Amino acid sequence: MARPSFGFTIPQRGVFFDIATWPEMLALAREADRSSLFDSVWVGDSIMAKPRPESIALLGALASATERVRLGVGCMASFPLRDPILFADQWATLDLVSNGRMQLTVCTGIVAGGVSAREGAVWGITDSQRGNRMAENIAILRRLWGEDNVSFAGKYRSFTGVTVSPRPVQQPCPIWIAANPFPPNIDKPLERVATIADGWMSVQLFPKMFASSWAKVSEFLRKQGKDPAKFPNIVYHNVNINPDRAAALEESKRFLDVYYGPVFSPEMVETWTAAGTPAQCAEHLNALVRDGAKAITLRLTAWDQRRQFEYLVQDVLPRVTG
Repeated sequence: MARPSFGFTIPQRGVFFDIATWPEMLALAREADRSSLFDSVWVGDSIMAKPRPESIALLGALASATERVRLGVGCMASFPLRDPILFADQWATLDLVSNGRMQLTVCTGIVAGGVSAREGAVWGITDSQRGNRMAENIAILRRLWGEDNVSFAGKYRSFTGVTVSPRPVQQPCPIWIAANPFPPNIDKPLERVATIADGWMSVQLFPKMFASSWAKVSEFLRKQGKDPAKFPNIVYHNVNINPDRAAALEESKRFLDVYYGPVFSPEMVETWTAAGTPAQCAEHLNALVRDGAKAITLRLTAWDQRRQFEYLVQDVLPRVTG
């Protein structure tokens, strides 16, 4: 079993809650870039459903502040709302200034409770359209990043003779999908991942959630003649390092309640967070690797981001071997 690669997720919504300032987050991104333990740095995305500093702007700053790590957005929840021609130009420019280090991971951005519906209403987009709009925008990006004078006639977007310049440095420029479906409607989103995406991002909110979904994705990949062993995946996960595991979970619950609202039960927080001593955190992450995770990006669910980062680098990640 291969050792997983690791990403570092910047909690940019935390600038609203005194978790860390943007200069402090940028400093940790630089530290991750200098550490051989990390292969990627990630930001989140939302416009009004879960407001935060805007992802494209932040990724531009990260492109200038780092040299080696891949730079990802996980996930681009606003992707179905964005104009695909403008977005194609923006992302290609980011890939240019980062020298081919961008990692796009898109999703539908649907949020329960009518939150995403209210956001989408500003653009006249319903939640029921988001999945198909996401798929159509992916098709548009692939054309614009590889062809000149593109004409496209879709359900939502149509245009003639469009050329985007610059093109991404990466050819083809990868587009992953983040999908975390819940039963009973899990097949369609995961089949879409296997059909049109270059990789998959997911989370683990319930025991074995990732393993069961990865088995489904692998099944759909094989049906299409694709090798699951060659298809990348990444788990978006939390970590809180503390000799007192109960205290680590309590702080993580408080962190996530402030970050998202009180939508995650204590049981979900426990499943979604590597918590406790370095050995306990490492074993939690090793279990994800045994379930099929090829990469894990970690967000520190703590207010002392600097000290937690040091614990993570020095005491936890060296123990994760798969």
